[in-house]
Amino acid sequence: MALMPNIFDLPMSLGDHLHELRKRLIIPVAMLALLFFAAFYYQNELKVIFLKPLLWGIMIHPQLSQQAGLPIDGSTRVLHALDMSESAMLSMSVSFYAALYMTIPILVYQIWKFVGVGLMSNERRLAFLFVPAGIMFFYAGSLAGYFFGLPYYYAWLIEWAAHDQTTILTIRQYSYHDSFILMTICFGLIADIPWLVMVLVRVGFVTPATLAKKRKFIVLVNTVIAGLITPPDGMSMLIMMVPLQLLFELGLVLSRGMIAYNAWRERVEAAKASNDHHAKDHHDG
Repeated sequence: MALMPNIFDLPMSLGDHLHELRKRLIIPVAMLALLFFAAFYYQNELKVIFLKPLLWGIMIHPQLSQQAGLPIDGSTRVLHALDMSESAMLSMSVSFYAALYMTIPILVYQIWKFVGVGLMSNERRLAFLFVPAGIMFFYAGSLAGYFFGLPYYYAWLIEWAAHDQTTILTIRQYSYHDSFILMTICFGLIADIPWLVMVLVRVGFVTPATLAKKRKFIVLVNTVIAGLITPPDGMSMLIMMVPLQLLFELGLVLSRGMIAYNAWRERVEAAKASNDHHAKDHHDG
């Protein structure tokens, strides 16, 4: 019986590649559109969900929040629209980002299926292992930012505004949501640091020993990243830089464990192959 050809190993022309890419994008684009309309139906509820970290931040320092000019009665009307179309346009934006957030796994999977055509079988196995891990790290980081990072980040900004005797804090609707999206993405990407370290080590780009020797440089890079993400003061930069460095160290530990596990597995497989070879020689003899 003839064996079915492996679709990953079939040669493809440029036109075939473009056709394959178009076919792979149809499903995530269709899902994005479907989820967008579903999200738009619940756009008011989504706006409240997006607002929750700010409300939690207000309740961390209620007196300072009231001093800054924010309501502390639990009202969700804490944002200001500066023109009549702002709320309507924001409904579109909120619905799109909610739909995109839910579509990411489908999009990444389809892209992996497309890229897999040009990969060797061992590379495909490696990608199949690491790609889902990267997605899970991203979602875990964004959720940690939503429930813990953002509330304390907003509480710190409110506290700063409360001690400013020259202003009343007025939060524009667009500005808040831009900040929310940016910071949520940043928390998700930051959580991918251990995953990125493991990928770089696994593909042979660097070794754990090399990364350990470059630790001072990594600290400098993390400091610069923290300075770009946080407000321009030393304390908030330090608060952000420490988790960045700890995540790098976690990636280093996991990479060493991964190398040790792979070496142990190779020894087991080599011993098994050697035993099989001796058993075959004994049987032939």
